[in-house]
Amino acid sequence: MTYREIVLADAPPLDGPDAAAPPVGTLSPPVPRQVIARVLRDFRVGRLLAAEPVAEGLLNRGYRVTTDSGRYFLKCYVEPATATSAAITAQHRASGALAELGLPVPPPLAARDGRTVTDHQDRHFALYPWVAGRHRTGAELTPTACGALGTLLAELHGALARVCAPVTQPVALPSADPDAGLELAARLAELAARRRPYHAFDRLAEYRLAERADLLGAHRHRRPAPTAIAPSGWVHGDFHGLNLLHRGERVVAVLDWDRLRVRPRAEETVRAATLIFNDPATGELDLARVRHYARGYRATAGAGAEELALAVHRVWWERLNDFWMLQWRYQRADPRADPLFPAAAAQTVWWCQEYEQVLDAFVN
Repeated sequence: MTYREIVLADAPPLDGPDAAAPPVGTLSPPVPRQVIARVLRDFRVGRLLAAEPVAEGLLNRGYRVTTDSGRYFLKCYVEPATATSAAITAQHRASGALAELGLPVPPPLAARDGRTVTDHQDRHFALYPWVAGRHRTGAELTPTACGALGTLLAELHGALARVCAPVTQPVALPSADPDAGLELAARLAELAARRRPYHAFDRLAEYRLAERADLLGAHRHRRPAPTAIAPSGWVHGDFHGLNLLHRGERVVAVLDWDRLRVRPRAEETVRAATLIFNDPATGELDLARVRHYARGYRATAGAGAEELALAVHRVWWERLNDFWMLQWRYQRADPRADPLFPAAAAQTVWWCQEYEQVLDAFVN
């Protein structure tokens, strides 16, 4: 079965690899137990026995629930950008179709009315089978597992092309404007300097912002041309370790399809590697593991070196111009991304220094 009902109009527009950084909003309060019980009645899975919050992730709320009939994952959608009923339904159709094709994608369960989305107290909920497994860092993966992960991502891209609406290839795709990046860096530096109370984080932010301004000045001539883009297609949109469950060497679940969208496929491949194979303290990439992963992807996707090279350059450029973590802190008074910033900022500097080595890991 295919799901051509997922139309291009339902998806976010094509954009740069990190322009889709999660929009911030005040995370809604925890879901009361009585509301969880009412939601579960919609799905006819028995009486609620226990509900435990799932801690991972910055957005939405998740609960491991135990009922008379077993364990399930209950998701409460709270992110405004992707939490419309129509958008969630489109995501569910795609993930259900991928599950039917035998890919490790947990399908949403249908409620008594046949829908996979149910509403309570102005919030949307979905229920999934509970999948036993654990998150693993890139450093824990063997070379074989790294290659298998790249293969899996290529298989997902290929399957999405089969079950989602056809994609018209864009003629051009604008890249980040370095002048806008420099202006934003200066504005954020002012906000960091005026922060009260002023913490070590703010001092680090000022240092990294000054450093980034210097890098933008040095590399502004390397801005990608609008036509220098790899082929586009439907992608997961947020492929990283916290959205993957492993059992031994095998990925048993690819989670969280909220950011299903159309964008250059190879850019998702590069972006995922920077999130999975990075050192959590320094942000440096394990290029040996990246190489195995990229080879697995290229072999299965049929992607050539030129496609990956275009993606590497554009993801690098967008990262150089990306300040979403500091925008959360200083412009939106939301500190949830603060722990991610030190390693992410360090990775950008390291990538500028090791650009050729990073490129080589993806294309050879």
